Amino acid sequence: MNGVSTLLIVVGLFLAGGVYSFAKQGLPRGVVVLLAVASGLCLLAGVLRLEW
Repeated sequence: MNGVSTLLIVVGLFLAGGVYSFAKQGLPRGVVVLLAVASGLCLLAGVLRLEW
């Protein structure tokens, strides 16, 4: 696991926590969906960059 993939996975998990927090606070659905998409893309990019 290199540094970039680790960073992308950590950022994706951080954004996923933001999705949960924003949804509980009742923020507009568009903001939550945008954050969820960004989180998913970061996690996907981090997993795809893993060297097996």
